[in-house]
Parts: sequence; structure tokens; C-alpha cells
Amino acid sequence: MSWEPPAVGTTATWSRTFTADDVEAFARLSGDRNPLHFDPAFASRTRAGRLVVQGGLTTGLFNALVAMKLPGPGSVFLHQEWDYPAPVYIGDEVTAEAEVIESRADKPITRLRCVAHRSDGTEVLRGECLVYTMQLDPA
Repeated sequence: MSWEPPAVGTTATWSRTFTADDVEAFARLSGDRNPLHFDPAFASRTRAGRLVVQGGLTTGLFNALVAMKLPGPGSVFLHQEWDYPAPVYIGDEVTAEAEVIESRADKPITRLRCVAHRSDGTEVLRGECLVYTMQLDPA
């Protein structure tokens, strides 16, 4: 299998509506039981105003997007830089979009610009990531 770099400007999206069950499952896996995610009284007294989803769930959309769509199967992160300009609330649908801003023909490496929005259009995550796509050994 030879490397065919994705063209600059290629995009892909991945969407999910986050539930309280997702927040609980992430907490079981990660240990992140911040009261911002579980205590409505606590969260209501913060700038967020209500329960928010862990940032790892939002970035997880990009794990799925990179592994399943762009560049696709065998792809893993080499580097990530994320900013979180607004929270994701339980019940929000979030769409992650990645755009190829650089791809190398000599190595299976792709740089992506990444942005995620709630369904109301609010940007909740932005950044860049560098992705390596594992190639299959010749049979």
C-alpha cells in the first residue's frame, strides 16, 4: 500500500450529541469527576452556568474523524494544539471539522486545521494537529 497524501483543502466532519451517559463513561475511563461535569449547583455558580462536557470528549471527535475519515484508517496523532473558546453542554450536538492544510508526499504525515461548533454555531474548539498514517507492511 503506497501513501497517497490527501489534497490541501480536503475537509471532513464528525458529529455527536453528548449525553450525561457520555460524561459518566468518560469519568469512569479518565477519573475526571470535576464538579463542573456532575454537580448542577456548583456549575450554576460558575461562568459556564450549567453542567459542561469534559474537553476530552470534544477532542475525541477528532480522534474518530482522523481515524475513520481524514486521513483515515491507521492514522494517529503526532501533535495536537487545542483552544476551547466556549463550553459544550450536556445535550449539545457538536460537529468537528478538519481541513488539510499541509500533506507530505515523502512521508505519511498530514497537518490539519480543526474547528468544532455546537449546533447553534458557537465555536467550542479550534486548533491544529499533525497526523501520521501507518502504512501496511507488504504481504
